[in-house]
Amino acid sequence: MPLGERSGDKSDSRYCGVETEFNDDMPQLLSTNINGGFDFVVSPLMDPSYRPSLMDTGYKGSGIAPFAGSDLVLSPSQWSSHVVGKISSWIDLDSEDEILRKDSEIVLKQEISWASHLSLQACLLPTPKGASCANYARCVNQILQNLNNMQLWLRIPLDKSDDDAMNGNSDDLSEVQVDSWETWNCFRLLCEHHSQLSIALDVLCSLPSANSLGRWFGEPVRAAIIHTNSFLTNARGYPCLSKRHQRLMTAFFNHSIQIVVSGTPVHNLPMGNSELAADHTDKHIDGTQRHSLRPYLDYVSYLYQKMDPLPEQERFELGYRDFLQSPLQPLMDNLEAQTYETFEKDTVKYSQYERAVSKALLDRISDEEASTKTTVLMVVGAGRGPLVRASLQAAEETGRKLRVYAVEKNPNAVITLHPDQIDFSMVLLAIGNLVKLEGWENIVTIVSCDMRCWDAPEKADILVSELLGSFGDNELSPECLDGAQRFLKADGISIPSSYLYKFHPTSYSIKTVQRCKSFDFLYCNWSTALVLSMSKALILFILQVKSHKDLVHFETAYVVKLHRVARLAPSQPVFTFTHPEYSTTKDNQRYKKLQFEIPHDSGSVMVHGFAGYFDATLYKDVSNIFPIEDTSVCTIRFAFRITALAVLWFNQGLVRMVCNLPKRISYSQQQWPFVLGWSLGLSIEEFH
Repeated sequence: MPLGERSGDKSDSRYCGVETEFNDDMPQLLSTNINGGFDFVVSPLMDPSYRPSLMDTGYKGSGIAPFAGSDLVLSPSQWSSHVVGKISSWIDLDSEDEILRKDSEIVLKQEISWASHLSLQACLLPTPKGASCANYARCVNQILQNLNNMQLWLRIPLDKSDDDAMNGNSDDLSEVQVDSWETWNCFRLLCEHHSQLSIALDVLCSLPSANSLGRWFGEPVRAAIIHTNSFLTNARGYPCLSKRHQRLMTAFFNHSIQIVVSGTPVHNLPMGNSELAADHTDKHIDGTQRHSLRPYLDYVSYLYQKMDPLPEQERFELGYRDFLQSPLQPLMDNLEAQTYETFEKDTVKYSQYERAVSKALLDRISDEEASTKTTVLMVVGAGRGPLVRASLQAAEETGRKLRVYAVEKNPNAVITLHPDQIDFSMVLLAIGNLVKLEGWENIVTIVSCDMRCWDAPEKADILVSELLGSFGDNELSPECLDGAQRFLKADGISIPSSYLYKFHPTSYSIKTVQRCKSFDFLYCNWSTALVLSMSKALILFILQVKSHKDLVHFETAYVVKLHRVARLAPSQPVFTFTHPEYSTTKDNQRYKKLQFEIPHDSGSVMVHGFAGYFDATLYKDVSNIFPIEDTSVCTIRFAFRITALAVLWFNQGLVRMVCNLPKRISYSQQQWPFVLGWSLGLSIEEFH
């Protein structure tokens, strides 16, 4: 049964498995563990004593490999839903012993073939032995080329890195440890980043540093195997985990990683008391023998159930995690109603705008003038009216009089605002007469025009916009607002007043970002992220884009809500734009050189690109904090990824990356910006 009910969570992390020993009575094995509360078993498919080289002498008098029962002993649904095949742990395809190496390759292929025949969803591959895994990876890659939909989980221990040992965390400094991430990275490179190759992490008693652990959340981890000897004992004699292990388990749940309990019971539980340390009760009341690992399962269930429910907005975004989408270009294209609806769901953003307009109105109009003086406010890029509504609500709250001009180039959105003010043949597509519905007839003037071509009848006291896009200006915010600045009085207020770009290096799972929805524009133009990928290793890039067979798609910007991502260094500021800008020498072209230092205790890392954000100051102290610092300020936080050609691999040691990032602008004959160009120059310095 699932670990518990967590509102909004339908991921695989709700299910917990158990690792078992070989048992040729699969029905009994499955029944015992399923009735014991586990959802699936990770069980060997073949007798571990079997060796093909011994068949010549007659293995148990039969030439048939000793698998754990016929495919008929369980139903197809039981095999596929409740069994993960465990490949024999003794195999060593890189052994110096030729007989062992040949036996290993034969058994590996036999067991995976049998698992495929059983329609298992996954098989657990043993950890590579020794420093080299070239032949092992070659054989697995060969199998992957003809494999059905089954996943292969490579077992990787969550070992401490050399850096941890050098910091004094190891008792035996003479023992050289191999960073387990390097083992995985070498293996997946040799397997060409195959989408059916994933990770099962072995969680041990001791954990690496937080920076070292963070690397794994940018990798395709499917399962975490936690051993019973990793559990501590609480004051009542029941198993529990350290605070660091608890935080790690919570992170696993949040990243849809399934937990597998492994090992034998190591706790002598007190007799006569069915109450568990984690406030669980013994649910086995039918008189049957309780599963020996049930206390560990109950504790895992307790950790899952004490997590906060998923917020409604997070539930809405679940289907878009790590999902590539083409970015919006509202200056060139007319947005659809569904896109506007997505924007308007971001209630936190518009409440921030309302606060900013309220403060601006109070500063602009004194209490004595409130009943006699009218403030002129222009919303440029009004869409279907959320900023207009926020501004009018601010005026009502502050008791100030307002006259609003809503400027929108999209004629379909203008219909929604006020269909009676235009003669447009698609009027039947209007969602409603928003102006009449809200009673704005004498307050709001709808302008169906591109702000770049409009001649305003009067100057504005306040200019409001939301053209910030994903990285602060990919919707040409500074260029458009500079052009619209002619509407503003000399002492006028611009909302937003400034915005600052920031970004940092990241590593993210290639496999989870391989879907592309070219024309699904579900994304929010507020506090989102930029990812710049950097490599010539085409095999490391997403299959969907690679199929286009040209460089254009590698360098195309995509919107993506990054989820499986490892943040490798703190964010740094890039560019800042302010409005209004009255300088006679203003120039929106920029150039910035940044240095990022990847912490020494991270171990080896793979840098796939940069995740960027922006911090927009609306007015005075009303601002939006980019989501890595404060996720409460923006509810829709999709990333903006510009893909170049590259993935960089750094060995252990402090690494300084020097990033050169220019911002270029192109102009049409009318001197209006129409293309925004980004390019990335990168150099690497490594020092110890």
